[in-house]
Amino acid sequence: IHELEAENEVEQHSHQEALKELRKNDRRLKEIAFQAESDRKHQLHLQDLVEKLQSKIKVYKRQVEETEEIATLNLAKYRKIQLELEESAERTNVAESQLGKFRLKTRSTVSVGRVAESHEHHESTTVRSASALRSSSVRPR
Repeated sequence: IHELEAENEVEQHSHQEALKELRKNDRRLKEIAFQAESDRKHQLHLQDLVEKLQSKIKVYKRQVEETEEIATLNLAKYRKIQLELEESAERTNVAESQLGKFRLKTRSTVSVGRVAESHEHHESTTVRSASALRSSSVRPR
């Protein structure tokens, strides 16, 4: 009986140790399952963030493309206007040059006309020189 009681005690102790190890392993299994669930949720959250960021990237790329198109159009307009400005400046220079030549020619003609009129004045009558002066003063400059 003592032997069976001792054996029973050893078995109960062994059984207690097995239960203790079972609870310990069960706790560890629950911790691992909880960690796995937490990791899964975190992975889903990160995947959602990745998708949102990818959609933002697509929007930004589209905006960059649109901005580049606008910039290209504006650059073309700028170049066109710059060319027109250069052509206009060239036409202005030509017109100013022609105006200067015309004024010089007009001044020369008026001066020659006045010199001729003064010679005529001395040689002709007063009435005749008055009409010549009137005609020279009416000429456009």
